[in-house]
Amino acid sequence: MFVVEGKKTVNELLASKMVVYKVFSTDENYKNNIGEVCDLISDKELSQISSLKNPSSVLGVFYIPEPLKIDMEDWVVVLDDIRDPGNLGTIIRLCDWFGIKNLLCSATTVDCYNPKVLQATMGSITRVNITYKDVSSFLRECNMPIYGTFMNGEVVYNQALPKKGVLVMGNEANGISKNIENICTNKIAIPQFGKSTTESLNVATATSILLNEIRRGNF
Repeated sequence: MFVVEGKKTVNELLASKMVVYKVFSTDENYKNNIGEVCDLISDKELSQISSLKNPSSVLGVFYIPEPLKIDMEDWVVVLDDIRDPGNLGTIIRLCDWFGIKNLLCSATTVDCYNPKVLQATMGSITRVNITYKDVSSFLRECNMPIYGTFMNGEVVYNQALPKKGVLVMGNEANGISKNIENICTNKIAIPQFGKSTTESLNVATATSILLNEIRRGNF
């Protein structure tokens, strides 16, 4: 199971296919609206189970769903060792926004049910199929073009991006690992227009630009 905090996110999960175990709230009106699945607790009790310094009035416990089979009829985003919870949560939201239904994560990528990740998804985790498996094996077996993001790649704006493919995003500090780099069929990059003192883009920001290009080309 996993814990999620905040009225908006809990409500999103309750309205989805996620299966709830129990909701806890300090708000009697909220409990009355939700019904038997919600237990009324004190502020002290909430602070004892919350991971936040300033807890919201609502906390939910849900069952972790089994991942679905990856749909290879559209783009798939693959994350190679993303460590920051905020980055993963934002990327999940981006997948939701751009209609990317499948997100594949390496075993070393941060847990998508980490409380900080869940906060950052703002409920989008209910609409994206997230799978953790060996990235190398998946890429070797897939029959779609694989676009890896590299500082020295071809400018993405000059690419005729296909209707379906795989977009690989690498680790915040080290980029895509060498063994994954060797599997990528296409190396792409976002051109830099500012001064070269900026080392690189944040991985979530880069993902948003690239997903926009993918969808713009097939709009």
